[in-house]
Amino acid sequence: MPNGKKTLLGLLAGFAAVVGTMMPCQASTAMSAVAVTSVNMRAGPSTAYPVVVGLPSRAALSVYGCTTNTSWCDVSWGRERGWVSANYVQVVYRGVPTVVTPVIAPAVGITVVSFNETYWNTYYFGRPWYGQWNAYYRRGAHSPRGGAVAGCNDRGCGGAAISPGHVAFGHCTDGTCSGTSMNRGPLGHVRVRHGSLSRD
Repeated sequence: MPNGKKTLLGLLAGFAAVVGTMMPCQASTAMSAVAVTSVNMRAGPSTAYPVVVGLPSRAALSVYGCTTNTSWCDVSWGRERGWVSANYVQVVYRGVPTVVTPVIAPAVGITVVSFNETYWNTYYFGRPWYGQWNAYYRRGAHSPRGGAVAGCNDRGCGGAAISPGHVAFGHCTDGTCSGTSMNRGPLGHVRVRHGSLSRD
């Protein structure tokens, strides 16, 4: 083979290798799952975000990761990409279909992923609500701050005022506010309480 042709083939092979490393590899790292029931896929990890698509019960999903508290998971269904409450995402753990929880997620290899404007721009360009990132992100990013989880409202979970040595946090899922409250006593002892409250 002439040297010119060898050089050209070498350059093409090198270019293909570089392009291959730049391509997203999420398809190979995604985990198979199913929707436990019919549920909305959202454009962000909160019910404050718009609905991307309604998923049918037993929809086959690919899970790319979940939020740090494992309350929402980044999934795809067909060509749609978005966020579904982890309460409705089921994976196989030790041969048994199991809902994704903070314990199950790392056990099956689901990693922590973040939600940001790059994600929004990548998957939602051209949607009717695409240009409203700031409005949705502000609304969906609220975590409850207060002494007790007081239920879901238009800002997420509500609560009483923070007292010294007291922190509360949580999230809303379909009208149910789930959270954790931690109190540090005068002797340094920490008391942790978990609970949920549904809005009628």
